[in-house]
Amino acid sequence: MLDSEPDRSTNLLFSTKSLFSHIDFTNGAVAAVSGGSDSTALLLLLKRHFDRTAPSAKLLAVTVDHGLRTNSAAEAQAVAKLCAERGIAHRILAWSGRKPSTGLPAAAREARYRLLAEAARAEDIGLIVTGHTADDQAETVLMRQARDDGRESAEMAGRGLAGMAPATLYDWREWIVRPLLDTRRSALRDFLRCEQVGWADDPTNIDEAFERPRVRAALAGESVEHMDDALLLAAQAAVERRQLGANAADLIDRFASQPIIGLIRLDPCLLSSDDDRAAVYALRILLATAGGVALLPDHARSEALFGRLKDGFLCATLSRSVIDFRRAGIFLRREARGLPPVATITDNAVWDGRRRITLNDRSDPFLIAPLGATAAKRLAVDTGKTPASLMRAALAAEPALRQVIENPGLPQGDPGSPGFASRPLVSPFARFLPSFDLAPARAVAGLIGASPLPLPPWRGHSAG
Repeated sequence: MLDSEPDRSTNLLFSTKSLFSHIDFTNGAVAAVSGGSDSTALLLLLKRHFDRTAPSAKLLAVTVDHGLRTNSAAEAQAVAKLCAERGIAHRILAWSGRKPSTGLPAAAREARYRLLAEAARAEDIGLIVTGHTADDQAETVLMRQARDDGRESAEMAGRGLAGMAPATLYDWREWIVRPLLDTRRSALRDFLRCEQVGWADDPTNIDEAFERPRVRAALAGESVEHMDDALLLAAQAAVERRQLGANAADLIDRFASQPIIGLIRLDPCLLSSDDDRAAVYALRILLATAGGVALLPDHARSEALFGRLKDGFLCATLSRSVIDFRRAGIFLRREARGLPPVATITDNAVWDGRRRITLNDRSDPFLIAPLGATAAKRLAVDTGKTPASLMRAALAAEPALRQVIENPGLPQGDPGSPGFASRPLVSPFARFLPSFDLAPARAVAGLIGASPLPLPPWRGHSAG
């Protein structure tokens, strides 16, 4: 942690090794710089670190202008001026288009990361660095703690209260790294004063119409110990969350298989694995994956479902997934209801939250729809111990060309087409994968044949 006393803030000039030495900057980094104190200090510290340790690596500062305030363009230009003075490449990206009337902070966050990722891809950089601080972490933990109504306290203690991860994989491609999570905002501002560099204060940061500014104001009136307690809680919950994920990954490796694409089989021995909490967590991840949803199913409902599975055979639905427990095993697949309609697909599009579609070299558009039960019946399937009806039901929910679906002479054994490729996604982690959850994400990716995870952003590639 960086010292926050003003007369010792110059120590920051020599602390970049401890801040950044664990991060692999071989291919450069995109620094998200809004012009506020946290991101401005991050940029200068990164510049110092790159100059000393990786002078040939590219550092690109990116400012996202959300266009939500009259001063935002001027603030972006101020960052550009600072970067020009310090010899740092800089780009301003604007969030264009209509802004939502509700959920604006979340929409702005999504737009910000999308634009940062686009900038990183354009430069072939796989690393985005943000200036989230210990203050931000404490606020996040207290916000999540306030939302806990007691019904899911075990779940919150194991996952939500861990706060922000030190790294998050975005869109299964770029790593978002937060090296300042142990650093207080006051220390960064002391550093900027020593550097004689100013910063912009975003008025929305004190607008108590939003949740985070309300929590920030409340923290400002509390003792330092209150923030320390929140950070300690986050650290303890992070350890528990990683362990829960490791245990769930072990259960997935031991008890889950994929008889055919779109169909997951669980060995009933999972129900007596002596770790119900990890088993329920594994079940939730697999249900979300099979159903193509970004959020894990409700914890209480998942626990209830797990209890019903222990009682014996059943057929139920949760998170767009069918759970079918029969003598051959426990099977999960996408339910037929609510599948996407026939639509023109574009390259690299996500279909039904479950598949990433890549097109071949043809320039004409493709019309893609679920294969459907009628076409699936024409497929030859090698069932083994898996009922053919379950395999065909799973294949019926897979994407296929409309002309293939409508062709009575559909080739046996292949629901797809040479016109495109369909790659499975680990749906709950496809957009944002916190480093806490790497173990279960890897397990599910291996199970369903998703693209391998890129290497972690740490030197030595530890899980983080």
